[in-house]
Amino acid sequence: MTGPEARENVGESAGLGVHEGPGQGGHEGAGHGGHEGAGHGGHEGAGHGEHEGAGHGEHEGAVREGSGQSVRKGAGQSVREEVREGRPVIERRLHPVTPLRRAWAPLAVLIGWAVHDPDQAQRQLSRLTTTTLLIALAVLLPAAALYGFLSWWFTHFAVTDTELRVRTGLLFRRTAHIRLERIQAIDVTQPLLARVAGVAKLKLDVIGTDEKDELAYLGAEEARALRAELLARAAGFAPETAHEVGEAPARELLRVPPRVLAVSLVLTGATWGWLVVVPVVIPLLWIATHSLWTVLAVGVPLLGAAGASTVGRFVTEYDWTVGESPDGLRIDHGLLDREHETVPPGRVQTIRIVEPWLWRRRGWVRVELDVAGSSNSLLVPVAPRELAEAVIGRVLPGVRVPAASELAGAPRRARWCVPVWWRGYGLVVTEAVFAARHGLLRRSLALVPHAKVQSVRLSQGPWERARGVANVHVDNGANRSVTARLRDAEEAVALLRSQAERSRTGRRDARPDRWMT
Repeated sequence: MTGPEARENVGESAGLGVHEGPGQGGHEGAGHGGHEGAGHGGHEGAGHGEHEGAGHGEHEGAVREGSGQSVRKGAGQSVREEVREGRPVIERRLHPVTPLRRAWAPLAVLIGWAVHDPDQAQRQLSRLTTTTLLIALAVLLPAAALYGFLSWWFTHFAVTDTELRVRTGLLFRRTAHIRLERIQAIDVTQPLLARVAGVAKLKLDVIGTDEKDELAYLGAEEARALRAELLARAAGFAPETAHEVGEAPARELLRVPPRVLAVSLVLTGATWGWLVVVPVVIPLLWIATHSLWTVLAVGVPLLGAAGASTVGRFVTEYDWTVGESPDGLRIDHGLLDREHETVPPGRVQTIRIVEPWLWRRRGWVRVELDVAGSSNSLLVPVAPRELAEAVIGRVLPGVRVPAASELAGAPRRARWCVPVWWRGYGLVVTEAVFAARHGLLRRSLALVPHAKVQSVRLSQGPWERARGVANVHVDNGANRSVTARLRDAEEAVALLRSQAERSRTGRRDARPDRWMT
């Protein structure tokens, strides 16, 4: 358990009251009260979760309103309300190839059972005669096809003036309402087979949800048109003109050549680590056990993890392209599964510039993100520092990446707390950002705009207190923290106070988190 910890609340509605607890475990500060309309996790208000409920379409359940609460109504009620008001709701179905995807669900259950207990599955199959097996297949395959067809037939979606509505279910109806003003990003994804079939799925980042909602599958052109319409409506365009806006044009900022990506993966420490571990562990297992099953049970996951960290990354990050458009930064990537992602404007909470040791000679860096309410976490997989900093300047207008010489290192006495690695710690606070660095072999410089700081905390363990150093933690709206490690204790206390004031000032001058503005 850490020693004294101080916290400054930087929200506009929170005061600067300081509460000191008794003894060594005392706490200063006022909690995380000043979140951007949404609490520390970056969620603004209630989630998207309005669901129309599970009756037969006529029963109206309890209605609960307020932040984070869900609203459940009888299926069809809001449709009838809009029709009465003269606003007919046009419901659409997903692409006709969707049943092929959903028909796999019953078969996946059987395959999962066979993989989970292969011995039992083999014994059961050995008891079946050829006739029985053919009869089972004759029943199972049509049943799976019927399941896929019915699940597609009874799935509809509609775009109203205020929400995207998705209605599913045959026996039990469920209608999900996704309010347009809570949509902050929409990604278009095309797995390999979907690209062959000419379809795509939409993934929606909605404020208040941990996972993305999906519409799978739509025709590729229809998916892009629907994405453009939803973003236009979320930006405030009138419903009758939103469908005419079309997809906002994008200007390319950066493209990662495949050769550069491949070389960067070869120069990554994880690649060399797997090259050492796999050839050593597998022979040792064989010498120790002489069991082929043991070697396979350990070796296959090891090889899979090694492939995911090298080949998997290459396939995922292939042809990485970053473009700028009025609805945010566009990111396109993927060799087999093509993804079209959007980084929402104004929702970026932290940018990290990562510099592995083997990349420094070539001047390459990797840029990662913390985005409030979104799973997008990578901006640039590899690029020259100058080009990466230019892209960062488009994400955070007016922010300059500080040079290494501007960062103040930890005091020399910090070496007693963290030997050797203390040399990698650094800090600089500019007019625009709080910038903290850590790492020697893999340097990471985190930039937090003052307007995105939710709270500031100071922590100090007993050994750090004896050496007169402390850690300053800055919390952002993506539920993540950036830490300035092992600062002088007096400097840390002053930083705790000054950062709270900088954050209040920055919040007043911050740009709105909207599209097409």
